[in-house]
Amino acid sequence: MFDKKAEYEKMFRVEQQLWWYRILHGRVLAAIQKRYGTRNDLRILDAGCGTGGLLSYLRERGYTQTQGLDGSADAVAFCHERGLRVEQLNLLYLDGWQPETSTEAFDVVVCDDVFCYFNDEQLGKLISELARRVKPGGLLVTNNNAFDVFRGSHDLAVGSTRRFVQADIERLLPGSRLHTRYTTYWSLLLSPLILAVRQWQNWQLRRGWQSAEQPHSDVYLPPNWLNTLFYALVRTEETVLPRTPFGSSLFMVLKKEENESRQKA
Repeated sequence: MFDKKAEYEKMFRVEQQLWWYRILHGRVLAAIQKRYGTRNDLRILDAGCGTGGLLSYLRERGYTQTQGLDGSADAVAFCHERGLRVEQLNLLYLDGWQPETSTEAFDVVVCDDVFCYFNDEQLGKLISELARRVKPGGLLVTNNNAFDVFRGSHDLAVGSTRRFVQADIERLLPGSRLHTRYTTYWSLLLSPLILAVRQWQNWQLRRGWQSAEQPHSDVYLPPNWLNTLFYALVRTEETVLPRTPFGSSLFMVLKKEENESRQKA
């Protein structure tokens, strides 16, 4: 599991302003509202919540029954600075976790940029356990890094061990009662730029200009004009192209089967 205080500190400082996090948080909210409308009495779990940017974003929009889990003590400490209800837990041991407030399942479980820390066997178990925590008819929303061609020093810096295509995740779903409702790669428009940056990072690593032991992540706030431009471009892409076949991230919305009694009704 990823546990670098310096990276969590950078995340904590920028995730409410950086275009990438703003887009991701907006995607999660849109998925929730498409399923549940304007209801804000939903029970929401963010499994692998990092420093709590998404939980804080949802709280600001009226969702009060939110809870988070993360394996890093540093990440949990940053969440507590935000006044969020978050517990420290390695997700490998999610099967033994009991929520403090209620034993009910959750309407929505979010698990963003976490799958990359697990091998297939571990990930299959994690997906099954996340699914068990979702109410029948509820959602598992997950975003993950995509396509090996985008691998660079950022992956090394954040401890990512793998990247995904849609089929990698869907082949682990049988038996979970989860079914894909929506999926897209993003951002297509920025892919050439992201790819160029990552290949430049790899070239620097090969030349020894950047240390593989002390790599740099892409988590930083660019100049305001550039941050605004990137956000506007990706928002436009979302509107014009709601699904795209290529990008450095893969966003998926999975819905759990309804109860058998409801299916027969």
